[in-house]
Amino acid sequence: MRKNIAAGNWKMNLSFDEGKALAEGVQSTFVDNVLTILGVPYPYLVSANKICEGNDSVAIAAQNMHHMEKGAYTGEVSPSMLTSIGIHYVILGHSERREYQKEDNQLLKQKVDLALAHHLTPIFCCGESLDIRKSGNHISHVSNQLSESLFHLAAADFAKLIIAYEPIWAIGTGETASPAQAQEMHAALRAHIAGHYDDQIAQGCSILYGGSVKPANAKELFGQTDVDGGLVGGASLKTDDFNQIRKSF
Repeated sequence: MRKNIAAGNWKMNLSFDEGKALAEGVQSTFVDNVLTILGVPYPYLVSANKICEGNDSVAIAAQNMHHMEKGAYTGEVSPSMLTSIGIHYVILGHSERREYQKEDNQLLKQKVDLALAHHLTPIFCCGESLDIRKSGNHISHVSNQLSESLFHLAAADFAKLIIAYEPIWAIGTGETASPAQAQEMHAALRAHIAGHYDDQIAQGCSILYGGSVKPANAKELFGQTDVDGGLVGGASLKTDDFNQIRKSF
């Protein structure tokens, strides 16, 4: 059975004290049958993990990791560093890193392999720009991101992943894919996974929607057959808003 997941991506926001208050506000609000994951900046990983310690329904994720085990990569963070402080999830391939850091499908393939080798669960992001959406090639484009970065994996390893679909044109713009548009893409990705692996693997994979999720639209989005939750940006920075989203399943 697929997990309902509410993941918050704090990005490069919040002071230490603000982040501490937010983590405490989320951790102290129990939501049944929902896994909550907080993607926090590197400097806050240890403290956020400590706050959520002992709460099996709330976990902490890093927002990225390097594709090499270790070495002379100033400013980077390795997977073993993350696991050494008790982190079990990592966001990979977010559209902002694809755009600003030019991360491509082959680099992300390396990151996914390394994360799994270190027993980290990747939250693998995929999505399309407005131009690709308008061209009508959005399903093939996003499906190809999965094929090139993930489909080399054995079925048992693929089953460990969480997928997050991000319509790039709906991130931070106030625009949101309609529930029908979200369902169309999620269903297409699930069918693509089933075609490469099998239906059991596809039906067991949690696919999150990430594009301007808010308390006002979360319930309808999460009510779609193939939408298993959200990767939430701006609304995850406000305790009340994020807790409302967590309660929207």
